[in-house]
Amino acid sequence: MSTFSALNTAASGLFAQQRAIEVTGQNVANVNTEGYSRQRVDMQSIGGNTVPAIWSTSLQVGQGVNADQVTRIRDTFLEARAQAEHARTATLNVQNDALSGVEASFQEPGSTGIQSMLTNMWSGWSDIANNPTDSGARAQLLQRTQTLVAGMRSVSGSLTGQWSDTHDNLQTMLTDVNATAKSIADLNQAIKRATQANLPSNELQDKRDVLVLHLADTVGATSTPANDGTLNVVVGGATIVNGNSAIGLKLSGATDPTQVSTNRPLILTSPGGVPVTVGGTAAGNLDALTSIIPGYLGQLDGIAQQLADQVNTGHAAGYDLNGNPGEPMFDDGSGTLPVDPTTITAANLTLRITDPSKLAAATLSPTAAGGSPSADNDNADAMYQQRLSTTGTDQAYRKMIVALGVQSATASSNLGTQTVVSTNVDSARDAVSGVSIDEEMTNMLQFQQGYQAAGRLISTISSMLDDLMSMVGR
Repeated sequence: MSTFSALNTAASGLFAQQRAIEVTGQNVANVNTEGYSRQRVDMQSIGGNTVPAIWSTSLQVGQGVNADQVTRIRDTFLEARAQAEHARTATLNVQNDALSGVEASFQEPGSTGIQSMLTNMWSGWSDIANNPTDSGARAQLLQRTQTLVAGMRSVSGSLTGQWSDTHDNLQTMLTDVNATAKSIADLNQAIKRATQANLPSNELQDKRDVLVLHLADTVGATSTPANDGTLNVVVGGATIVNGNSAIGLKLSGATDPTQVSTNRPLILTSPGGVPVTVGGTAAGNLDALTSIIPGYLGQLDGIAQQLADQVNTGHAAGYDLNGNPGEPMFDDGSGTLPVDPTTITAANLTLRITDPSKLAAATLSPTAAGGSPSADNDNADAMYQQRLSTTGTDQAYRKMIVALGVQSATASSNLGTQTVVSTNVDSARDAVSGVSIDEEMTNMLQFQQGYQAAGRLISTISSMLDDLMSMVGR
């Protein structure tokens, strides 16, 4: 090795250690940057000349070190796991929130829940049974019944509002998804150009991975790398990002919970209109739109129909203070007779009777009572006993609330378990890709020592040349 070749070797060492310190500084500067992957300088020794010149062999021991390559530390397997686990967690989180919202609408157990209102209504019939002709007791029953009707309508309105909010949120989210997919396609193009020009693109890849993970959270996206440095993004079997091109997603179907059974909400590709099976937050929202909220709205409507049919049938068996047969107490608000229970919902349930004297508390007809209206209480007591029916409204409502509680508790438990799994995967990713200050400080000392050693080598060679020049000059 010549003296000047040794200088070149030492210079390459200086450059390599300096490059390593610069990369370490980049890591330290981005220790709190979301999605940043730590980088590492790949140092490779430069071998001696293997091509013979004057002599058939070369005595060179090497020409230093090459530090041009900076590697981005990333585990492809853990990235794929993270995308899948984040999507599952997001789905369960939305389902849990949806069920919590349904529970909040029913307000059970509590003094403002429908169960309490049903109990108060039946107690009103008990008060009439104790004093069949008391106008105060009759007026109180009508007031309590009206409160029950208002409670039914309130819960129905709350569930309908929750459905509309979920629908709007999903629409907004898909707009964000489309913008994110376009950003990934643009980054693909920039990364491809940088790769072809042998320019660094690590920071661009970090930014792209953050966006892909965001799509995994929202629609359950997964990614596959291509040979040119780009990523293809797939959602439910549909490729929404392919190189530098992207397609969008749109929401179709019902815009009202009453239409869900005949026009289910779907997510389609745009353009193309191909149905897509999404994951993540979007899957949880679709479940809320097509199953959770409409399911409990339908059960609530069934309870309203059962209440109307049960009370109307029992009321028709008695006679009011004027001796007239009991009229239907509930209808769908149309005032049409006879009342068709199948047209009644929790949203349109209406109390028809407003006159306390028309409450049919008696069982005896005027004829059976000797030609005048009866003041007996048998029908009022029979109405009060309906609360104990094993097939009545109270039992059906309690069964629904218990099922809601079990479903909500199960969703919460599943979310807790999945959150632990997702957290563990994120911790594993951070262990590989995250920046450790302690490790970077250790590396910095190591590279500093290497830089000092390379500098000492140059100083030594310089001293040798000085000696040689002074000897030649002498």
